[in-house]
Amino acid sequence: MESNMQTQSEMRSLASEVQGIANNIRLTGWITFWLQLGMAVVSFLALLFAATGRGFADQPNAGLGVGMFWAASGIIVLLFSVYWDFRYTRIGKRLGNPNPALHPSKADTVKVIRLGIIAALIGILLTILGAGSTVGVLVAKSISQPPGVAITDPYKIIRALDVFVALANINGIAAHFVGTVSSLWLLERVNQN
Repeated sequence: MESNMQTQSEMRSLASEVQGIANNIRLTGWITFWLQLGMAVVSFLALLFAATGRGFADQPNAGLGVGMFWAASGIIVLLFSVYWDFRYTRIGKRLGNPNPALHPSKADTVKVIRLGIIAALIGILLTILGAGSTVGVLVAKSISQPPGVAITDPYKIIRALDVFVALANINGIAAHFVGTVSSLWLLERVNQN
């Protein structure tokens, strides 16, 4: 009789741990979803302004095209990460179900979280490449300008549209960093139990 009561107590304790993990996964998924979605919108708008503004400018700047490509690639990966954050909320909801048969396994949950980490790290890499190439172009433009002399070559002028490409990449780095930190935190929480 005593072992039966002890087993029921252990099952309740395990159920409360699983419920805590489910709440953590669901809440973290929603917070990260909204943060990354907001940052994705800001990055997309900055890139959109830079792309559409380049069409109206008299002097095209081929050097920033590489930064725009990496920023766009980073935004695509960021949209995948936003979807993955939503998937975290669904996993948390399934874990919170009172029927243990409907719970995803710990191995499946860890696999999903690891894929989220990999996607965020790929996004960080892409946007760092974009930020590096964009800053390189901006630095090259700034040092090619002679001090105190009027600029006669329009290709050497740093325009506001050029800075929007850097903004899109830097914001993408921040968004992917948020995704990486939240996924690492979730992985730690899941592996603790």
